[in-house]
This record gives sequence, C-alpha cells and structure tokens, in this order.
Amino acid sequence: VFAVNVFLSVATGFDIGLSTKCVVIPKEMGMCYKAGYSEMRLPNLMGHTSMAEVILKSAAWQHLVHTDCHPHVRMFLCSLFAPVCLDTFIHPCRSMCVAVRDSCAPVLLCHGHAWPDSMDCDRFPGDEDTCLASVTKEYKHLHKVLPKPACQTCPAVEEFFTHKRVLEVFCDSNFAVKVKLSKRRTVFDDQEYNIECQVEFITQGSLLPYETQSMIQQWLLINDKCTQRMTPTHRPMVYLLVGNIEESIILVNQVYRWQRKDSQLTLATQKWPYHKCL
Repeated sequence: VFAVNVFLSVATGFDIGLSTKCVVIPKEMGMCYKAGYSEMRLPNLMGHTSMAEVILKSAAWQHLVHTDCHPHVRMFLCSLFAPVCLDTFIHPCRSMCVAVRDSCAPVLLCHGHAWPDSMDCDRFPGDEDTCLASVTKEYKHLHKVLPKPACQTCPAVEEFFTHKRVLEVFCDSNFAVKVKLSKRRTVFDDQEYNIECQVEFITQGSLLPYETQSMIQQWLLINDKCTQRMTPTHRPMVYLLVGNIEESIILVNQVYRWQRKDSQLTLATQKWPYHKCL
C-alpha cells in the first residue's frame, strides 16, 4: 500500500545551497541502493536533512518503482531522494519528469493519491540545461513495448463454477495466468507481496509467456486493492486470472479461486489445448 503522505503535497524548495555532504547510500534505502552509484548528497533535492528521514520517506515510493510504471521511474525518484555525489546537483530534466508523471500518475491515482506538488514538473530545468534527460524514444526502439495493466474495478473472485463454463470464458479471453499470492510485512510495517505466476495459455498476439507473467505481476501491484482482497491472510492463495488485451491495455475480467479439492480448473486447463470454441 502506498504511504504517500501530506509531506509530498507540501511544496519543497530545490535550492538547498552549498551546505551539503556526501553520505553512503545504505541498504535500508532499497529504492536507490545499487542504483549505479554508492554515495548521495544530503540534504537531498526533497529537502530531507537526515538519512533516517530519507529512508522513511523514500520507502513510500518503493511500491511505485516495483510497478515499473515507466522505465525511468527509479532514476527520476533517486535523482531527488538520493542525488549523486558530484560537484553540483544534477536535477532531472523537465521532459523526464513529464514522461514519468504521465505514466505513473494514473498508478498513484489508482491508490488514491494525486501526483504531488513537490514534484511539479515546471520546477525542473529544460532539456537545454545540464540535467538528467529522458530517453524514452530510444528506449522504445531498443525494447519491446508491452501492453500496460489498467487500474480497474476488482473482478469478483469466483469459487463455484464448472469446467465447461471456464472453457467458455477461455474462448473469449487472451490469457489465463495461474498466480500464487502471499504477503509479508516489511520493516516499515507495510505490506509486500510474493507473487509467483505461471501462464496457462495465451491465445492471441505475439506475447511470450514471461512477458505475460511480468504484466500480471504489474497488474497485481497497480491494483493493490484487488491483491489485498485476494490475500486475506498470510497463508499462500492460488488463483487463475483470466482476461483480455485491448488497445495496448491489459484487463483482468475473471478471477477464479484455485483450491486443491476442486478439480474443475485443472480439468479446464487440461482440456483447453483440444477444445474447439463455438
């Protein structure tokens, strides 16, 4: 669950002056630990003056980084929370802020939080200045652009069904992914999830199984309320998530509880390779 608090909506100045020091990025700052450099400037560009404050307040953004809402979300956030220890502060460019904001603000909104005023993109320098630039265009050429999970209303978890009905649903779907979910508490008393995915089938498109697994993991992180509902206890739970990919958006339409005593889902997945849809 995001813990984005009021401090983020308070406008913080980026002019910190010269009274800064270099400190080692600790392991406890998981978001920026091993981000490509080992030391950061303190105070940082968010105005945090102690490492304890940096660790606590950057932890609120760890979940957003895990959603992979933009290829540069970690770089952008770490440039603010853990600026690299050089002779001067290197701000993120306005274009990087806009790119990350446009991709990640909907994820924040899905969790009930607006993009914070403290990260207003107008505060950052233009690309003509010395700053961290976004290379999204180059990234798209070098990497396959996958469909994005949507923030959506949670599908009801179905527990009573026949294998014939499940096969009918399969016929109207692009993917079915078997998911094993469990949750654990972090040192900040927040919740994290252990997500294991196994693709049962993909009927359309050029997606590979591991790409579909990755997208479902993102869907579960973005739709955190749905994931919470599916993990009422710390005991591992198994589900089958079935859905469609429409206009580069991945939607989960059906969620089936996969219980050991129930053979209907197993039977449906076994029959699927030989099943002829009407």
